[in-house]
Amino acid sequence: MRLAISGHRGLSAATERLIDEGIRAELARLDAAELVGVTCLADGADHIFARAVLDAGGRVEVIVPAAKYRDGLPVESHATYDELLAQASAVHEQPHVESTEQAHMDASAHMLKRADGLLAVWDGKPARGYGGTADVVQLARESGVGVTVIWPDGATRD
Repeated sequence: MRLAISGHRGLSAATERLIDEGIRAELARLDAAELVGVTCLADGADHIFARAVLDAGGRVEVIVPAAKYRDGLPVESHATYDELLAQASAVHEQPHVESTEQAHMDASAHMLKRADGLLAVWDGKPARGYGGTADVVQLARESGVGVTVIWPDGATRD
């Protein structure tokens, strides 16, 4: 099973714990030996997902949206990004240089082409910018990629 992730960033610690539990519950239903998580490794939901996939015994493939992608992530997330990227079984670098909304959406489209399903850590609201979770969910549905939404009771987003 090749499972992609798209989800919110900048979540509170309490919401991150709820999301982690929800993701791990979904992954527990799958055969870890066959599990490949596909992610752009954004801070927030992507980091939680990648760590959970690795902890479950699966592999992680990373789609890097742009050469300057890491620079656009919050500084406090760089160490986690570097750690998870180093554990990736494959890294697919996209042709963009700047980390723009278009680069992110293009990377998500590439990610969905490599996936059997999408986990969406999503509050059900419209994207706050092009390429946000709602846009990725819509593209997945239009592409015939199954979507599982994870937004546990008590989860909040600023």
